[in-house]
Amino acid sequence: MTKKFKIELLGEAIDFVESLDEKTREKIYYNARKVQEVRDSELLKKPNESIWELRTKYNKRYFRLLAFWDKTQNSETLVIATHGFVKKTKKTPRKEILKAEEIRKEYFQQK
Repeated sequence: MTKKFKIELLGEAIDFVESLDEKTREKIYYNARKVQEVRDSELLKKPNESIWELRTKYNKRYFRLLAFWDKTQNSETLVIATHGFVKKTKKTPRKEILKAEEIRKEYFQQK
């Protein structure tokens, strides 16, 4: 299948994923590749206007990587630039979304 967009992981997201065990890491990377090819609303959801979350469930645990879109330079890139966390509540914590928005803002200021 053809990839519809690129995915870029930045510092905190890489650190989070690399801190996980190998099987969990593989599942997260698998889901990231899958959303590039197939529109799956269970894997990629939008908790607010500018932030998206890449969702992974593995071994009865819920992992989230927050992201945003960068549509500059004639290509679409899903920037998983913010951070990751293990979800413990039904709703994505507001402080995690605020942190993602701040990183998004800094990303575009530095670009």
